[in-house]
Amino acid sequence: MTLYRVPALRHLAWMHQAGQLFQGPQSIYFNQPLPGAMVAKFRHWDEFPEEGPALLTETPHPRLGLYFERLYACLMRDILGWELLATNLPVRRNGITLGELDFLLRNPHTQAIEHHEIAIKFYLGYQPTQKDDPWWYGPNSSDRLDIKTRRLLEHQSQLTRRPETVAAIAERGFGQPQKCGIFMPGYLFYPTTDPMPAPLQTPQDHQRGHWLYLDQAHALDCEHWVALRKPHWLGPWLQPEPPVRAEAEATLEQVQLTATPRLFARLAWVPGSGCWQEVERFFVVPGHWPGKRAFPPEK
Repeated sequence: MTLYRVPALRHLAWMHQAGQLFQGPQSIYFNQPLPGAMVAKFRHWDEFPEEGPALLTETPHPRLGLYFERLYACLMRDILGWELLATNLPVRRNGITLGELDFLLRNPHTQAIEHHEIAIKFYLGYQPTQKDDPWWYGPNSSDRLDIKTRRLLEHQSQLTRRPETVAAIAERGFGQPQKCGIFMPGYLFYPTTDPMPAPLQTPQDHQRGHWLYLDQAHALDCEHWVALRKPHWLGPWLQPEPPVRAEAEATLEQVQLTATPRLFARLAWVPGSGCWQEVERFFVVPGHWPGKRAFPPEK
């Protein structure tokens, strides 16, 4: 994949080709490289971002989920040519919000209206003992892959079947969606110590990383590490200057002081590219992770 220097452009290209964390009939796959004409346009925008979509020059929203929504809107509308009808459309009953439709779009190939639910997720695999099933927790262990997937399938993607949703869409003069799709790219991070199988509903081509405890990280050479900060969790990372060991060490200290997992990338210099590029990514977690916030598996 071409690595563009404009971060939002690099994120858009990554989204278009990223593997999904859920595989099922509702999964949205683009499944093909960008057309040559679009690659040429991306390269032009990489040199002259002010001539591309506004997103390329905007300061990204600090909340990754909101930035991801902006990227998806840009990808579908400005890159792939879909008509964007509504975003975050609220569904209410007697003043109580039942949920929101992430996206209503018109498919340019079929002219059908589609409802898309999207999420960007990062999960770490944890298996207390070899006898236990592995569980996939978010970095702060207050989120879990199986629960998020179930909510997407059983609640969010089913909202258009409710009479309140039918009425809300009709009030805006749109036809009813003929299809619902789920788009959930992201990364799964595997423990460095023990092999662990991928979740059953996750395709094998998903994006991968690994995770390790802080004491394990201290035993390694962090010379080429950089801490990734949102929204640059959307990969891959590159930079023209070499990594600074002291900055990586300072971030490791923050893991200790704040008891908060941090995402790192290991970089390597790529001759001819003029930059250092990510070759692997990993979370460093405090020694008590996942800790008490890791709720027990639901029966």
